[in-house]
Amino acid sequence: MPNDDRTAFGEYLRRRRAAITPPERPGRARTPARRVPGLRRQEVAEIAGISVEYYTRLEQGRAPRPSREVIAALARALELSGAERDHVFRLAGEPPPGPRSPGAAIRPGLLRMLRDLDDSMPVTVHDGRLDLLALNAASADLLRPLATAGPYRRNIAYQVFTATALPDLLGDEGADQLTRVAAAELRTALGRYPDDHYLRSLHTELTATSATFRDRWERGEVAAWRSAVKRIRHPDRGWLNFGIEMLHDPERDHWVMLYTPRDPA
Repeated sequence: MPNDDRTAFGEYLRRRRAAITPPERPGRARTPARRVPGLRRQEVAEIAGISVEYYTRLEQGRAPRPSREVIAALARALELSGAERDHVFRLAGEPPPGPRSPGAAIRPGLLRMLRDLDDSMPVTVHDGRLDLLALNAASADLLRPLATAGPYRRNIAYQVFTATALPDLLGDEGADQLTRVAAAELRTALGRYPDDHYLRSLHTELTATSATFRDRWERGEVAAWRSAVKRIRHPDRGWLNFGIEMLHDPERDHWVMLYTPRDPA
């Protein structure tokens, strides 16, 4: 880690340490008034499980690059938010850790946006395991033919490989393309959450029941699709063109898919 990075890392540790209110310790006599706000170096070091000498060198920019375990311990000791933790990892020259699992709750503002766009634009939200978390009325109307049953019915990859109406919805070429994308997205999800029982069970289920999935999986493709133009057959209005954009909330690992209407098909 270059010297400038060590200095910035140490300065950030000092600022965060000064911003923390020292905890009350029941049953202990009140400590003398502090000359500076926040935690003492010794207190941070004790919480993080490192020596105060090493922590002091980190703050002063004189220590070698800390390990990921030390950075994570310091983030906990300094009560950093997810965004602050990611920032301190980058200051230390390390990529931030990914979430262990996608967030369960959608941001309220995002849910309001879905409702506000009910009459003008289909919008869906799915997580990093490809489970559909929410969709507005416009997308529910458009994607009706993908509805499936069973324990994986909310999963996009499962819907793609089990919904018999997929060619009617997208046409043969569009359906073929989406099956490739779905298999690649599932491979990406398993790479991010390799120990996730749900994803591994889903992969086992699709491998056992879908020849199309087995064929697409054998291609070994990994998804990098974020924009597309799709031709979709609306159940009532016929063929429609949409420009599709995917936006990512990395803290929750949620994906927002916007279907922007384009010129008539």
